[in-house]
Amino acid sequence: MEDDKNMNTRSQHIYVMRELTKREIKRKYARSYLGVIWSVLFPLLNMIVISIIFSYVFSRNIEKYPVYYYTGYLVINFFTTATTTAMTALKDNRNLMLKSKLPRRTFVLSRIYTALVNMGLSSIAYVIVCIVFRISPSWTMFLIIPNIFFLTLFAIGVSYALSIWFVFQEDSKSIYENILSVLTTFAALFYSVDRLAPGVQTFISFNPVYTYVHIARDCIMYATISEPRYWIQMAAWGVGLFLIGKVIFRYKENRVMEKL
Repeated sequence: MEDDKNMNTRSQHIYVMRELTKREIKRKYARSYLGVIWSVLFPLLNMIVISIIFSYVFSRNIEKYPVYYYTGYLVINFFTTATTTAMTALKDNRNLMLKSKLPRRTFVLSRIYTALVNMGLSSIAYVIVCIVFRISPSWTMFLIIPNIFFLTLFAIGVSYALSIWFVFQEDSKSIYENILSVLTTFAALFYSVDRLAPGVQTFISFNPVYTYVHIARDCIMYATISEPRYWIQMAAWGVGLFLIGKVIFRYKENRVMEKL
């Protein structure tokens, strides 16, 4: 009986997350005539514009620059979208939390799930770009799965902490946007790290966002396995931030409603 009850509860949570995700997607594209198709077209158009602008600067140093850029874009865009939207999840759903007994983490996780869905839609255009630029299929492409898994754990952990932080300090959004700007600037989205000074290369190599970008490019573009240290960092950032964020969320979630 207890097992059946837990299964029913879990099923309810999954259902609510799906409904919240549908609501977020509808809200995002409510004023767009193209709707969800825009998730495919926008990154593709963005990639074309960026490639035209920057290919003249970096084309000599980076082979198949559009694929190089688009790979980094997908990873960075998922992380930024997931964490910035999840940051306000508790405040945005204040009324629903008052009316229901749903775990508060459900509202944060629904934003992560929405970002994953958008990433999946954007990947359709990414596959087209890879085909156009003749990225050969390789077994290493399957390594993107653990990379995305740990990236998602990393995003969840950060989002847990940010959602609590935002409830108690609204200025936190502006602070985080500045932190995020630094992380994404040093994630080598437009440029190659190999052209930078050794000290800067070392600094960038410890950027968690760059770690996931670097592994994604290696396994998809170059059909290689990244150095062991990057895989260790990938898992450490993912598991470490997930556990830290979860502890912070559990410690503070009972005070959330009082503050809201």
